[in-house]
Amino acid sequence: MNVSRRDFLAAAGAGIAGGMLPWTYAHAVASASPPRPTPQQLLWQRDEFAIFVHFGVNTYTDREWGLGNEDPQIFAPANLDARQWARSAREAGARAMILTAKHHDGFCLFPTATTKHSVESSPWRGGKGDVVREFADACRAENLSVGLYCSPWDRNASVYGSDRYNEFYFAQLSELLTRYGDIQEMWFDGANGEGPGGRHQIYDWPRTFALVRKLQPNAVIFSDAGPDVRWCGNEKGMAGYPNWGQVDPSQVPYPGADSPAVANALLHGDPAGNVWRPAEADVSIRPGWFHHAAEDDKVKSVEALNAIWFASVGHNAKLLLNVPPTRDGVFHANDVARLREWRRAREALFAHDLAAGKAVSWKRTGERSALAEIDLGAVERVGIVRLAEQIEQGQRIARYVVHGTADGAWQELAQGSTIGACKLDRIAPQPLRRLRVTVADAIAPPLPLSISAYAG
Repeated sequence: MNVSRRDFLAAAGAGIAGGMLPWTYAHAVASASPPRPTPQQLLWQRDEFAIFVHFGVNTYTDREWGLGNEDPQIFAPANLDARQWARSAREAGARAMILTAKHHDGFCLFPTATTKHSVESSPWRGGKGDVVREFADACRAENLSVGLYCSPWDRNASVYGSDRYNEFYFAQLSELLTRYGDIQEMWFDGANGEGPGGRHQIYDWPRTFALVRKLQPNAVIFSDAGPDVRWCGNEKGMAGYPNWGQVDPSQVPYPGADSPAVANALLHGDPAGNVWRPAEADVSIRPGWFHHAAEDDKVKSVEALNAIWFASVGHNAKLLLNVPPTRDGVFHANDVARLREWRRAREALFAHDLAAGKAVSWKRTGERSALAEIDLGAVERVGIVRLAEQIEQGQRIARYVVHGTADGAWQELAQGSTIGACKLDRIAPQPLRRLRVTVADAIAPPLPLSISAYAG
């Protein structure tokens, strides 16, 4: 998008009176009309792709989950270059980045009044550094939105497991939410993993979410339970299918809840849900989330990354791909090269929309059915069809079939259930002149679709 995030939100906010729902914890709607995204949620989903950055003491201990007893002196990136991270993300086609400001080990990548377990106690930048500051500045220099993750689980904090910890955590959040400018996404999980006999913390999630609302009113909040964005239910970058943007909030009552009903709600959403809470699909470009030298030759292939794209963005979700900096403080050359290679491969797939500029005819055939058709203007080789609903008005389509023809004889090419912001269908590459989408069922009167076609 060419418009700035601030301008978009201002303009979209003006549309609330015309039908957009207000920015609230849960925007329930009448059963006759599905819930709709807020301007913030809509902008978040239109980004399609963000980069996650896992960095901290685990980078130096070769662990995935730190113990909390690490010596801050080990955090010593000799050539930390957050601008290289952001430049690599932008060149990969991402529009946002999220940094692990604090992971489960409790080590803070920012100076904080709450603990000495932070960059202030490290030799990096002489104890005067602030990774979060350098990250936020680099993102904005590369025109990327800023996101932050602050683990609720803290294996270092002595007050963890007591009522005092929530105040400790809120103080850290307040620092993060007030020092670094506009935050697009605050990322939370329900991690509480010390096990039997370990310390157990009861997190105050209502107050946590309210604090974000107060200090960063334009931020979307991610967690299993939203309230704005939900986890897809796995760490493979694969959204479920069907995948509804709306959910029943009672099915995922709090982050970290675990049951078959929770798993189903995270994977699929709920066509009868009364809250708009789209899915974010997270996965690492490597086997682990933090950098491990032993995995430098295990970066996912372009083919694997493309499969993830089709199963995340192509299933009505947003992709969050982790790329971990090395101990030197930069993205590894193998990761950077793969990101560039993958961007070229995606552009080869999607750069030329054969349907661009062509009008889509639309006819309602019933209260819950419709027919969309497009003429490509010439016989073209088609291997991918992209469909999109007007999610500003909610997600409605529950079953569809795609047909195509080159000579007047229609043949079925693909069929599916949900569409949402994006549904990608690979078809056997073949010459086609016209495409037809039959909406066979919907949860509310369907609205006109957009149709794109690519050679594939």
